[in-house]
Amino acid sequence: MNHNLIKTVDYLRIRIGWRLDLASKSGAAIPLLPDLDYEESTFFTHFLAQSGLNELELLFLLLALAPHLQPGFFDAIIREHLPDGGDFPEFGGVRGSNHRGLLPTGETALFVLAGNDLEKRLALYDLFSPDHFFARERILSLEDVKTGEPRLSGRLILDPDYVELFTTGRVSAPALSMNFPAQRIRTDMEWTDLVLPVPTFTQIRDIEHWIQHYDTLRTDWKMGQRLKPGYRVLFYGPPGTGKTLTATLLGKYTNRDVYRVDLSLVVSKYIGETEKNLANLFDKAHAKNWILFFDEADALFGKRTETRDAHDRYANQEVAFLLQKIEEFDGLVILASNLKSNIDPAFARRFQAMIHFPLPNAAERLLLWQKCLPPSARLAPELPMEQLAGRYELSGAAILNIIQFCALRALSRKTDVLATADVVEGIRLEFQKEGKLV
Repeated sequence: MNHNLIKTVDYLRIRIGWRLDLASKSGAAIPLLPDLDYEESTFFTHFLAQSGLNELELLFLLLALAPHLQPGFFDAIIREHLPDGGDFPEFGGVRGSNHRGLLPTGETALFVLAGNDLEKRLALYDLFSPDHFFARERILSLEDVKTGEPRLSGRLILDPDYVELFTTGRVSAPALSMNFPAQRIRTDMEWTDLVLPVPTFTQIRDIEHWIQHYDTLRTDWKMGQRLKPGYRVLFYGPPGTGKTLTATLLGKYTNRDVYRVDLSLVVSKYIGETEKNLANLFDKAHAKNWILFFDEADALFGKRTETRDAHDRYANQEVAFLLQKIEEFDGLVILASNLKSNIDPAFARRFQAMIHFPLPNAAERLLLWQKCLPPSARLAPELPMEQLAGRYELSGAAILNIIQFCALRALSRKTDVLATADVVEGIRLEFQKEGKLV
């Protein structure tokens, strides 16, 4: 039970009532913030202890949270303390399109925290600054308003992740959609499952070092002003050679979530929507230290052609905006392509590293056959693994597909032996996908 959250919301109710009474009467004593027991183990108490919010910042946060807890929170207080009703513009607030209750605005926050005292109100404008903790960490923001209307008439918007954290103690991964064109990718595999040439592995370790030591380099070694934000790397090579798995393992071993951006959802037919959705994605990725992975990146970052119509112009604008966000992103961005030559040289110059993922050689293929073969299965004795590795040029993903195909057939026959005929058929099917003959 989140007793401290309940106590602080009750205090907010009393504080708003006090402010409303003060506006119509005089001489009321300011209510005191109750003591909060930080020994209670909830994300809310952890957040308060770590962030060091003062009382006004706490109230500001609670104002944005209250409608998520009780839809009629503000309406009930107003009815109790202003029973005669009437218009009260000082309180601010707007009605939503679906939500029936009053939603707080920046004006609501200023009234509750400072009343009509202009000096105190001006002192609180820092709460809405982009440099404030709330804005920097994407916790609280003000909704944009129509041109000509006061900025503080915009709604207070509490990031949905924090609403979920304060109320349930967890955060659900955002779902892939037109509004959020990315999906989290994970793996149960380990670095030891990845088979790559030594030069490729060495460059991958360099990325790990950047993730682990970038903050030290930027701050303690005072190189922040000289370094461009973030790290951009291109993975290139044939399909199935480990590009996606490597990106996922980098996240797994550096405790960062990896989100694969769906390029088919990036370009929207609605002008302006692409920019808004991408800005939201990169802002969230920055706040949460995500790794962003763009698979088949040449679909967007390939060599540009001349502009023929309005659609081409908008597409080029959206690509330019995406490139700008990638350059501004203070984190790791990985782009993957089958061919390095597919990437426009103007984009290629912006990468800190370009890492080649070649098809495995015979020794590497042998290792892949050995790693992919289930411990409870075995190849038919007339089909030595060395022969398979030396004869057939296959990627790691193709070898895994073949073993899965053969293992399922073996299970259907209630045996643990992968038959020669099944292995040959599996290889033929993999070559067929690539338009090759066995």
